[in-house]
Amino acid sequence: MLMVFLTFCTLVTLYFADEIPLNVIESRHLSDSAPLLNDPLQNSLELSKSEFHAPGLDNLSGNSTNNDSELSLNSNHANSAGRQNETFNDGPGAVLVNLLTSLRHLPPGMHSVLLVMALTWLSWFPFFLFDTDWMGREVYHGDPKGTSNEVMLYDQGVREGAFGLLLNSVVLGISSFLIEPMCQKLGSRLVWAMSNFIVFVCMAGTAVISLISVGEYSEGIEHVIGGNAPIRIASLIVFALLGFPLAITYSVPFSVTAELTADSGGGQGLAIGVLNLAIVIPQMIISIGAGPWDALFGGGNIPAFVLASVCALAAGVYAALKLPNLSSTSFSGFHFG
Repeated sequence: MLMVFLTFCTLVTLYFADEIPLNVIESRHLSDSAPLLNDPLQNSLELSKSEFHAPGLDNLSGNSTNNDSELSLNSNHANSAGRQNETFNDGPGAVLVNLLTSLRHLPPGMHSVLLVMALTWLSWFPFFLFDTDWMGREVYHGDPKGTSNEVMLYDQGVREGAFGLLLNSVVLGISSFLIEPMCQKLGSRLVWAMSNFIVFVCMAGTAVISLISVGEYSEGIEHVIGGNAPIRIASLIVFALLGFPLAITYSVPFSVTAELTADSGGGQGLAIGVLNLAIVIPQMIISIGAGPWDALFGGGNIPAFVLASVCALAAGVYAALKLPNLSSTSFSGFHFG
């Protein structure tokens, strides 16, 4: 079934995606190994040498030697400076330097976009890391290190979580067709803010579901062994609903960035690179800090989901108040992911 769905997505992409050919720009880069005879400066030096060393002009040989030395030194200095500049521009650290220095020259609205993007991904990564584990532990009450029965329950929960991710992908694919008309009608600012509010509700819902499920299990209710049916259904609904804001997260921020930097003279690629920093930095923060954060409150996945809901709420409020108002007709359906 998964292969059929992936094949369907591939066919839809091949049919609807417009192919834009890239214009090849020939580089005018001069290699250090270029023949010196092709260097105009070197040719002029050779010409000056032949003129100053003509027969009958021996009294000028001293001056010509000095002139040759000065020209040679100037030529070597210019070549050395050019090589150093070329090494800096083409070196591996140039990309990172360009990304960091570009933060000072971003359009005014880009700083709000970066902050909303960082808060958005701070709310998403706990779900990405702990979604199936949450199903196995809090919903099915299993334990991967417990008894054989607890391990079996945990495996069932993980498989149920994988099915929830399938539902999430289906909703994400369908929602992708709705993003462009929504942005044209409501504006990308409201659409992005709305997606964060949906994430807030869903993340808060996972915390509520966890508290109810763990509470019933701790009271020793027999029918919750292996997960209460309404709790399992509610969990799958949360998985499916999160596909809609995830589709927005994969497309709208990049379209907003491209629109804000449209007049930057080729700086869109660099702005997208800076925007990616607002993704990877939250990922590193969650990857390093989620474990100690959960352990601080006694373990489990509830603390991480509560933190995710708070970040999503902050992202939604800030997006609604501070994101720049772009023309609703300028959204071009730029998709990522």
